[in-house]
This record gives sequence, C-alpha cells and structure tokens, in this order.
Amino acid sequence: MSGTGDDIKGRAKEAVGDMTDNPDLKREGKADRASGAVKDKLDDAKDWVEDKVDAVKDKLHRS
Repeated sequence: MSGTGDDIKGRAKEAVGDMTDNPDLKREGKADRASGAVKDKLDDAKDWVEDKVDAVKDKLHRS
C-alpha cells in the first residue's frame, strides 16, 4: 500500500476510534499514518537518488 493509502486508512481508523471511544483503534490509526509518512519520505529519497544517478550518467556520456 502506498504512503497516501496508509494515511487515509489511518485517518479513518482514528475517526472511528474517536466515535467509538476506542483508544486502541485510535493508536492503530496513528501508527498507520506514521507508516504512510515514512513511505512517502522513502519514495522522495529514492527519487532524489535516482535523479542524481541519472545526472552523473548524463555527464559521463557527454564526456
């Protein structure tokens, strides 16, 4: 599941946890949201590294 999907799922769990006064479900929702944020950051880092590798490859091919 993507980071955005985890975030949405987490928000839904938190909302249901609030409505049902279920602290375990609220905590699970917060954990899902945190997991989504980490996935998004890792995807951003991966994209950044790939861009840098492509830039180096381009420089080597132009030389």
